[in-house]
Amino acid sequence: MKIGMTYDLRQEYLDMGYSELETAELDVVETIEAIEGVLLELGHVPVRIGHAKALMKALVKGETWDLVFNIAEGLKGAAREAQVPAILDVYGIPYTFSDPVVMGLCLNKALTKQIIRDAGLATSPFVVVNGALPQPIPFAPPFFAKPVAEGTGMGITEKSIIEDSGALAGICRDLICQFRQPVLVEQFLPGREFTVGLTGTGPDARIMGTMEIVFTEAAKGQTYSLENKENWKGRVALHPMAAKEDPLIREVERLAFDSWNALGCRDGGRIDIRCDLEGKPSFIEVNPLAGLRPEYSDLPILCDYFGTSYVRLIECILNSACRRMGGGVGK
Repeated sequence: MKIGMTYDLRQEYLDMGYSELETAELDVVETIEAIEGVLLELGHVPVRIGHAKALMKALVKGETWDLVFNIAEGLKGAAREAQVPAILDVYGIPYTFSDPVVMGLCLNKALTKQIIRDAGLATSPFVVVNGALPQPIPFAPPFFAKPVAEGTGMGITEKSIIEDSGALAGICRDLICQFRQPVLVEQFLPGREFTVGLTGTGPDARIMGTMEIVFTEAAKGQTYSLENKENWKGRVALHPMAAKEDPLIREVERLAFDSWNALGCRDGGRIDIRCDLEGKPSFIEVNPLAGLRPEYSDLPILCDYFGTSYVRLIECILNSACRRMGGGVGK
């Protein structure tokens, strides 16, 4: 197949003058090269396209592809991860990963939690703050505060866990000012934290494995913040976990699988789970466009732990997309 590749290259935006923080979610060239190499190895013809504007220019010129391997995060807007899928839908070009509705929904952590809660799945109580705090907050501290629509741990710091109710308003004001969006305030879950990798769609979805995330003494706070994620080696220990070793993992993976399908996610991604004080797993958030940088991003690391090579991971994602197209993976 002729497979287009859509992505947002971090260095390109840095060269335009955007900051390190603004571009934290975007991809490095090593990721693009790795995916391109796998597509070649699998017998396909990869074509680099780039970001949404480059995609539109190519489409106007009449270019087309059998499939687009989309990892474009977007830079601006409340539905930035939905932009490339929406453009491709207009032109009837199939692509990997979730559709614009799911991408837009899942970027908004509060809306995502509403769907999960309404599906009868466990998630911590929460409120959305976009000005004055609701009075009273309908759950007890400690609280956990983060921007409602950021990824890669952006906006999460040592201050995100708030023991003192009196400090909550000021922290929310600071986050709203910095990120220009509402703040999600949840009841903090003090238990174990896991990330679960999945591939496939609907009933064909399958768990690729689960890792427990353990913060070391070198970590900046006990949260998966941007700083801890970008410098995870030495700060974060990633422990592969299986149900035969720990019965809790069966509950964690069932919650992840049910959440994946309740949200309508496709092809591949991750779901983060954290336990409450009693050890009960709760949904934190989903990443339907999980990072694919080899030996760095959680999904490839997780898959490798459980015997799925990087090549096989990309192939699983392609297979899922092609099944949705009504066939197998062609050459």
